[in-house]
Amino acid sequence: MTTKTGVKDENLDEAKLERLNANMAKMDELSKRLVAAMAHRKASDPGLQGPSQDIYVKAMSAYMAEMMTNPSKIIEQQVNYWGKSLKHYVEAQQALSAGKIEAPEDKGPSDRRFKSELWDEHPYFNFVKQQYLFNSEAITDAMSNIEGLDATERNRISFFSRQIVDMFSPTNFLGTNPEALAKAVETDGESLVKGLENLVRDLEANDGDLLVSLADKDAFTVGENIAATEGSVVYRNRMFELIQYAPTTDKVHATPLIIFPPWINKFYIMDLKPANSLIKWIVDQGYTLFIVSWVNPGESHADVGIDDYIDEGYLTAINEVKKITGEKQVNAVGYCIAGTTLSMVLGLMNKRGDKSVKSATFFTTLTDFEDPGEMGVFLDNDFVDGIERQVAEQGYLHSFFMSRTFSFLRSNDLIYAPAVRNYMLGETPPAFDLLYWNGDSTNLPGRFVVDYLRQLCQDNLLAKGEMKVLGETLSLDDVKVPVCAVACETDHIAAWRGSYAGVQQFGSKDKTFIVSESGHVAGIINPPTKKKYGHYTNDDMSGDQDDWMEGATFHEGSWWPRWQGWLGKKSGKKIPARVPGDSTHPVLTAAPGTYVLPKK
Repeated sequence: MTTKTGVKDENLDEAKLERLNANMAKMDELSKRLVAAMAHRKASDPGLQGPSQDIYVKAMSAYMAEMMTNPSKIIEQQVNYWGKSLKHYVEAQQALSAGKIEAPEDKGPSDRRFKSELWDEHPYFNFVKQQYLFNSEAITDAMSNIEGLDATERNRISFFSRQIVDMFSPTNFLGTNPEALAKAVETDGESLVKGLENLVRDLEANDGDLLVSLADKDAFTVGENIAATEGSVVYRNRMFELIQYAPTTDKVHATPLIIFPPWINKFYIMDLKPANSLIKWIVDQGYTLFIVSWVNPGESHADVGIDDYIDEGYLTAINEVKKITGEKQVNAVGYCIAGTTLSMVLGLMNKRGDKSVKSATFFTTLTDFEDPGEMGVFLDNDFVDGIERQVAEQGYLHSFFMSRTFSFLRSNDLIYAPAVRNYMLGETPPAFDLLYWNGDSTNLPGRFVVDYLRQLCQDNLLAKGEMKVLGETLSLDDVKVPVCAVACETDHIAAWRGSYAGVQQFGSKDKTFIVSESGHVAGIINPPTKKKYGHYTNDDMSGDQDDWMEGATFHEGSWWPRWQGWLGKKSGKKIPARVPGDSTHPVLTAAPGTYVLPKK
């Protein structure tokens, strides 16, 4: 009996051979689909694909200059690397020469990418792993310690060097991944077939571009098992749908609460499953809650800028909530980019003498972009110029580019580990609501994204007091209402230190600042019942970030009850609960509305 390649194998039984041949035939068919999918890939601006060549030229020039002026430092780095590599090789050889088919003792750092026991026990895979870690350390240290670069250049070079190092991990290649190889043998190649099916499906879903699926897309339906808190759409315009949630208590606070979520993603991050729904929790505390569900923009929104989001979005939504409830004031929440814009809305209202907002809460919000954290590596002209050229041609920035950018901030968790699981192990992505939401991203209007990146992120006009909005020049000092800001300790998108710097410049006399454990999403979506992440508080905001954290008190558990205590004092007396809408705002459709649903 022979295989298709003509290699004779007496031990291969008929059933296994049939399975193997069938899987090879499937791979042949899938390969054709793969080529067809990639043929549909649309050209995009080179500036969106990676940093300009200047960054590599600067890195090489600085390294060469350092080699000339401080050769002992470079030699020390190289000798240290050579010594580790040689010692590693000798130890492996000694084990083999002693007749031991085992790896030498591995004293290296733990790394969850190498969780299979074979990385530690098998001499070949252990050698590959340890040598990769030595290489990674050498490259990372060399790039991090280059002299002659400013802080921005050094951060960018370190970040993109790390991306290259992570990409070349042996876990990312079939020939050096023992777990993937073992599974391919055990399943007669079926795991590779399923993996190729997953890869082709992802390519087809993104018109030939690759965006790794993080969650099982068939496990959730928006409005059924996620985003299912009872409510109604009571207003709609070209920018948003306004959802009012049905009360779950007999009495509610008189002052309504309106949440402005980021329009980079969809609002239901705050309404996943009932157990971790911030929206349901707020309603259960006795608030009349409204939320803005932003439209997913296309070419028709190419002209939409910051002024339009403020005028047709924030100001309109706040006025409609006042009409529906009959209240003169609302409490407002802004999350991420929506918080940045909310700060401008508050400044504008202050300039106009408009008292419609009683208090404001900011979730993971940057208003001073002097230190944008890790996101700063994508804010140089090479990327922003590319975005500007792309949106000039298309009218909007496709959601694919923002999703990919945010994924690279945590590439091992959001790109390579899922790719190994989906494509090499052939596993179905997990049924994880948060990751499903993460993959349900939105476009950005062309004019808005350029103005936001240029005026706020690059030029930092709001913090400089030079931001022009609807005929007014705004500064952070124009924010006068009581504020509560919640930042997250390990946030890769809106670093807590930058968030603190912005809040510190607000003109408010009443400021509360909280730092939650965890990151941009998990630190906010942290229900009290789970008791998973704690938080830090400190009433003294007179010092810098280090002073604040040094004097902060750590509290176990979620910050939600603490915020509710703050918000409740600013929400008025209790009144009979309100049902969604009124005579001039009839129910248009049930929550979560139509704007949040996938485009057909």
